[in-house]
Amino acid sequence: MRRIDVIGIGLAVLAAGGIVYLLFQLAGLDSVSAGIWSQALLVGGLVLWVLTYLFRVLTQKMTYNQQLKDYETAVLEKRWESLTPEEQAKFQAEFEREK
Repeated sequence: MRRIDVIGIGLAVLAAGGIVYLLFQLAGLDSVSAGIWSQALLVGGLVLWVLTYLFRVLTQKMTYNQQLKDYETAVLEKRWESLTPEEQAKFQAEFEREK
């Protein structure tokens, strides 16, 4: 993620907080209550976002993990293709024996 993206997301969250605050005031809450409820919603959203991040970390569904698996697969395929047919047959026989 680029720096400008982070700045844009930060400004969007700030603007969303202000809009929610104004909506609570329009709904009839006083400024203190509207501020408390808008902050509660923003903090709740932040906690949910962090929980989804932790879930992806614990289940190893992160982009880095997928890129690493793809790289390892590509390296193994490249090595397999570089072997002669006799070497491939030898490895295939060893694999079948270990099964």
